[in-house]
Amino acid sequence: MGGPQRAQHLLFSLLLFTTWELGSGQVHYSLLEEAKHGTFVGRIAQDLGLEVGELVTRLFRVVSKGRRDYLEVNVQNGILFVNSWIDREELCGRSPVCSIHLEVIVEKPLQVFHVEVEIKDVNDNPPMFPENKKEINIAESRPPDARFPLDGASDADVGENAALIYRLSPSEYFSLDVQSDSEQTTSLSLILRKSLDREETQQHHLVLTATDRGKPELTGKVELLIKVLDVNDNAPQFDQTVYKVRILENAANGTLVIQLNASDSDDGTNGHISYSFRSPVPPEVRCTFHIGPDTGEIRIKGELDFEKTNMYEIRVEAIDKGNLPMAGHCTVLVEILDTNDNSPEVSVTSLSLPVREDSPPGTVIALISVSDRDSGANGQVTCSLSPPGPFMLVSTFRNYYSLVLEGPVDRESVLAYELVVTARDGGTPALWATASVSVGIGDVNDNAPTFEQPMYTVFVKENNPPGCHIFTVSASDPDAQENALVSYSLVERRVGERPLSSYVSVHSESGKVYALQPLDHEELELLQFQVSARDAGFPPLGSNVSLQVFVLDENDNAPKVLPPLAGSRASGGPETKLVSQSVAPGHVVTKIRAVDADSGYNAWLSYELLSEVGVGRSPFRVGLYTGEIRTTRVLEESDGPLKMLLVLVKDHGEPALSATATVSVSLLESGQALKALSEVAGAVAETGIRKEAALVDVNMYLIIAICSVSSLLVLSLLLYVALRCSAPGDYGPGKPTLVCSNEAGSWSYSHQRRQIYSGEGTVKNDLMAFSPNLPPCPTQSHSTEQQEYGAEQLGKPKQPNPDWRYSASLRAGMHSSVHLEEAGILRAGPGGPDQQWPTVSSATPEPEAGEVSPPVGAGVNSNSWTFKYGPGNPKQPGPGELPDKFIIPGSPAIISIRQEPPNSQIDKSDFITFGKKEETKKKKKKKKGNKTQEKKEKGNSTTDNSDQ
Repeated sequence: MGGPQRAQHLLFSLLLFTTWELGSGQVHYSLLEEAKHGTFVGRIAQDLGLEVGELVTRLFRVVSKGRRDYLEVNVQNGILFVNSWIDREELCGRSPVCSIHLEVIVEKPLQVFHVEVEIKDVNDNPPMFPENKKEINIAESRPPDARFPLDGASDADVGENAALIYRLSPSEYFSLDVQSDSEQTTSLSLILRKSLDREETQQHHLVLTATDRGKPELTGKVELLIKVLDVNDNAPQFDQTVYKVRILENAANGTLVIQLNASDSDDGTNGHISYSFRSPVPPEVRCTFHIGPDTGEIRIKGELDFEKTNMYEIRVEAIDKGNLPMAGHCTVLVEILDTNDNSPEVSVTSLSLPVREDSPPGTVIALISVSDRDSGANGQVTCSLSPPGPFMLVSTFRNYYSLVLEGPVDRESVLAYELVVTARDGGTPALWATASVSVGIGDVNDNAPTFEQPMYTVFVKENNPPGCHIFTVSASDPDAQENALVSYSLVERRVGERPLSSYVSVHSESGKVYALQPLDHEELELLQFQVSARDAGFPPLGSNVSLQVFVLDENDNAPKVLPPLAGSRASGGPETKLVSQSVAPGHVVTKIRAVDADSGYNAWLSYELLSEVGVGRSPFRVGLYTGEIRTTRVLEESDGPLKMLLVLVKDHGEPALSATATVSVSLLESGQALKALSEVAGAVAETGIRKEAALVDVNMYLIIAICSVSSLLVLSLLLYVALRCSAPGDYGPGKPTLVCSNEAGSWSYSHQRRQIYSGEGTVKNDLMAFSPNLPPCPTQSHSTEQQEYGAEQLGKPKQPNPDWRYSASLRAGMHSSVHLEEAGILRAGPGGPDQQWPTVSSATPEPEAGEVSPPVGAGVNSNSWTFKYGPGNPKQPGPGELPDKFIIPGSPAIISIRQEPPNSQIDKSDFITFGKKEETKKKKKKKKGNKTQEKKEKGNSTTDNSDQ
């Protein structure tokens, strides 16, 4: 190609025809080949509807599959330009249509566009003949109109640029015949117009010129040297000029393609024919086919591949063996038929992983492209996705698919999905290819921490060291990373007057709960609070768990003796009791009252009378569990006028704690009992007079105050004695069931007010009752004295009744006090039905008295007791009967039980009555019938009730 023509082509390549069309998401451009670097192709960003300013942020990129980077995009202005030299013939060969397919990918959100750039051909290749010089032998005997085939020129361009026009240099002997058939093949023949004469001209020189129809026109030439030969007058002849054959591309080597047969009318060696490929032989023909020189059979010797070459043009000549060889020519067109010998190819690009749990349906996850080199049905590919799940394939453009999210995903259920994309063609048998896609699921904070239980119960001994670990809470979160990082905290509230954080704390990471200070069972029996677990996600999620901390009692409180004995010690002297020498054995001198702030066995008190050194058997004894000091025999003058009794009070804790009380007992004759009382009152009055005389010089206001206090003291004592002396000794003809307070249990109370939270959330306070000195049960007093005396003589304290049993929770929350609740069960003796009645929390082991025992395994708030009649009790209610009333010894309360029909609407608040109101009613009924008995017992009432 000349220099001026090259410059003209380069200038022409600057002209660009750009078109674009909307449809199926494709933009189409046209570009001339051999364009310079930087040549403008099109405003691709504008044509795709994208903002130029967003190209960088949306990661705009162009992908050209299987090609070099011929084209590039300037992301600053969105212009598509030529990046490297494009040679259409190198890129697409002889294909009539040559295009570069581009994938334009942008993200946020992910989008894919398909751009097709068609490469237009320019006339840059001249026609080329196989040989620059061709030699043809023609016998002089050949008649006019004899035809001699010529090899045409080839042009690497396409279209009009490859359409050739042939011209032969002027000659009187030869002319050129050009024929084109429906197969778009052109055959050239040199026609003899005039008989040759070797003797006249031995050689003829001709020039064959081929010119294309491009702009500008390009030409190619071949020089023809025609030698005139002598002899042989018949050339071999083929049956057809053109043979057409079809064969499958998977045909094996040695397969017969066609057998040619040429005939020659000459005889002898002039009629013997040899077959060969006409020179020059194309390389693809020489490597693929073989012709038998004697048989004319064309067989396969190489590999046929439809995808490389689908048509072969084989030129064959038959030459006889005459002295002057003559040749016949034909063309064999071999069409290769496609077979399904290529599996589809799958390519996965632009993965957007991982997929968040909250991604909406329709989210594009990956782009998938498939291809198949076969043609027709063998090259038609369909895609499928397995296994079934929340994903699907969406066809976007021809063999392009998008993997999109179809339904919701949950990372806690499935961490990742292993998907298989299968591409299958339409051939028979079908071929397929697979590609694996691993889709990880990204976590979002959609699960709150959870505890194994909604509530935990913890038992902690009191007096724990500060900062001790009492429990560990643990919550689990199925999320991942920071969404599963759980921290713990207290749900702050107030416990009484103090904040919860002053009692306990929780470690934010481990969930360990610590007691910040020693806990005191007597102050706080139950601590209820909540611990919150919260993750570190955004937004954070949390949940709460409830903790019940029961403070278990320890034996850290010694028994305390209650007034008046405690008050006497505080004033500097023992309590003095006056006892007549005529009292009968078993007479109650006084009662030691003591309490223990602890609970359960730690508050179960026992009393022991310490014997004096060098003194014989004492005429007094103390009840092991009642604290009542009684006479063991008839008092004698040898016992002396004054007895100092030292009583040891100890609990049943480990180790046991104790306290002592001193009682001074003065022995009086029977007639001196009332006189002693008057003397005591007179001594008090005389003491007051002496004090007044000593304080004459004191301020008048102070004298008046002291006199008033003294007078009130004397009046109080007199009123107290009068009331006690007038108290009735009998309670009427209807004898109630008497629950005797004896050695089986001591009536005690807790001097601290405690609150227990019941299941209904209400606060229940302990009912505290005192047991005064009452006479023993009338029919059993003597036998009881003998039993107690015998037990003391053997030195073995009487054990509590077997029904007095405690569970761990009962020991943690029960007080030795009287509990009256509507939920108790009073059992009316053997064989009787169970009824729901208020009950009394006490117990007595004596066989003749009723037994009231706590239930085994009762909880902290359980106050259910069982009342049992002993075998010696004279009153045994019949089946289904309950005592209508019973008296709590040592307390002015009378508990009345009313039995109503089962279906009647009754007010439970009427079941139990306490105090002087009920007692006053009974006094009026009993007053008339008990006057005689009151006179008999009047002499002992002063001594019996002095401890009140």
